[in-house]
Amino acid sequence: MKTDQTMTRGERTRAEIIQAAHALFLEKGYSGASMRQIAGRAGIALSGIYNHFAGKEDIFAAVFEERHPYLQVLPFLDTAQGENIEDVLRDLARRMVDVLNERPDFLNLLFIEMIEFKGSHLPAFTEKMLPRLSTFVTRFEAIQAREKLRPVPIIMVLRAFLGMFISYAISEHLMGVVPREYKADSLSYFIDIFLHGVIQPVQPQADARSCGAGQTAPGQGAL
Repeated sequence: MKTDQTMTRGERTRAEIIQAAHALFLEKGYSGASMRQIAGRAGIALSGIYNHFAGKEDIFAAVFEERHPYLQVLPFLDTAQGENIEDVLRDLARRMVDVLNERPDFLNLLFIEMIEFKGSHLPAFTEKMLPRLSTFVTRFEAIQAREKLRPVPIIMVLRAFLGMFISYAISEHLMGVVPREYKADSLSYFIDIFLHGVIQPVQPQADARSCGAGQTAPGQGAL
């Protein structure tokens, strides 16, 4: 990652535009932030923006990519701790929540992407991200074989997990009032539902042959 000392003048100007646009998108929304305001916040002439970006949507796409927390989250896929899939996913989810707590702006950017652009920038973003998942995929496949997990494609597991995580993050904001006895463990509940569902496993009935003489199987009365 380049620093201010190693950036060219053009790269610094581009970074200042992205920083200014990011702040204005959060303050005013995408529609409320004008190109003139972005230029003013960045300290350059309006015409200078067009040396770096074709228009406001192009700027938003750059903001969404460069300010997306995936740059912080992706390394967690390789370093999440645990010997089994449940421990790995619990550790990964907790780390992701820590990042989200540090980056509350992410949900704002995500809402702009989904509402203003119908998610049109996500395919290109995902295409750039997928190659960096290869190490985690290999690790998951080893766990999948060792633990005899259901043969669900890893990409669908990741999609479901990220969907669960985003729904957790959104519901934390939408449902501000959570009973105290559940709030501390709310993430744990989400992960437990993700891994095990909400239906209680059916307990096999005791085999009558295993009952001793004069005993009845559990739940059955004497005839």
